[in-house]
Amino acid sequence: MAGVDLRGVRKSYGETAVIHGVDCAVGDGEFVVILGPSGCGKSTLLRMVAGLETITGGEIAIAGKVVNQVEPKDRNIAMVFQNYALYPHMSVRDNMAYGLKIRGMARAEIDRRVRDAAGILELGHLLDRLPRQLSGGQRQRVAMGRAIVREPDVFLFDEPLSNLDAKLRVQMRLEIRKLHQRLRTTSIYVTHDQVEAMTLGDRLIVMNAGIAEQIGPPLEIYGRPETVFVAGFIGAPAMNFLAGRVGQGGKSVHIEGGLELAADHQAGAAGRTVTVGFRPEDLVRGGPGNAVRLRVDLIEPLGADTLVHGSIEGGQGQVTARLPGTQRLAAGEVAALTLAADKLHLFDKDSGKRI
Repeated sequence: MAGVDLRGVRKSYGETAVIHGVDCAVGDGEFVVILGPSGCGKSTLLRMVAGLETITGGEIAIAGKVVNQVEPKDRNIAMVFQNYALYPHMSVRDNMAYGLKIRGMARAEIDRRVRDAAGILELGHLLDRLPRQLSGGQRQRVAMGRAIVREPDVFLFDEPLSNLDAKLRVQMRLEIRKLHQRLRTTSIYVTHDQVEAMTLGDRLIVMNAGIAEQIGPPLEIYGRPETVFVAGFIGAPAMNFLAGRVGQGGKSVHIEGGLELAADHQAGAAGRTVTVGFRPEDLVRGGPGNAVRLRVDLIEPLGADTLVHGSIEGGQGQVTARLPGTQRLAAGEVAALTLAADKLHLFDKDSGKRI
């Protein structure tokens, strides 16, 4: 196993810059998820680690060795793709063994590795089948098995679950996590799905337009987002945002429309124009905090939870509350809610950065 160091990594296509200097040290045995919307550069960054894209600037090191000029086959990495990339005319056994065969490995060692990987992934009874005889989840396990038999220093996953249905995605997500706990191989995983990112990653790299907006443990990023983009991207439903201004003394925020909310002490931000954020689940019925009256426009019952969409009386802008599924509300009603002062997130209106 080995760590991966990204040092000021940049990528440009002609005059167009798509990766703007990413720095991150992925520890030996760590599982890091690169998360972001389509077009943010997350797959390009992964492909640079794999050697499938050339680097415009900076360095990538694997196990302490700079690999900018090293061919993909010599980096001792294994990659799992979104589309499985299995040979349709080969059996499961031969698909998993093929990469080892072309490297000239002894037959006995190939058989051992295939047998061990098949046991880990519960593919032993499928080794003689062709890919067309497998389900989507089974095909993805074969693709993972092909990576495992290489016994690489680093696993790279490029949105491997995107082609699966919702139930299979949950199952495969658990299997990938268990696999990592068993093998403890350094892993970098790309996804646009925040649930995958939050449940799989030891740390996240949240990308936006080629910039690593925030790097850290999932719950730290969720609880203390450093920018408006991260705050709005992490969490479902998304964080609510309202325009406001910090009051004198920094102990209150005046929301456009006339609403005033008590806030944690922000003396240094007094008088600043801000974007105020709070999570839907932080609007609750009962308890201490700011009194908020939400005029209900739409209800979405989800079973255990109910999403309530509406507008805050005395404030401008639409917001969403996540309430227990036992709550009974209807469009047109006014729900009396509370919002604790320490649940408010304040961001500079111009830079979008956390205050």
